Amino acid sequence: MNLIRNYRNWRRYRETVSELSRLSNRELNDLGISRGDIPFVARRSI
Repeated sequence: MNLIRNYRNWRRYRETVSELSRLSNRELNDLGISRGDIPFVARRSI
């Protein structure tokens, strides 16, 4: 079960990074996120 949970968490992380990466710098600024913060924000979302 741990393997399944880890896989799901990894997928959620990748999806979050992908979605945030598609946003423009202006949209990210509106959210209070810089482009360099995307991996950190994605890890917190898990």
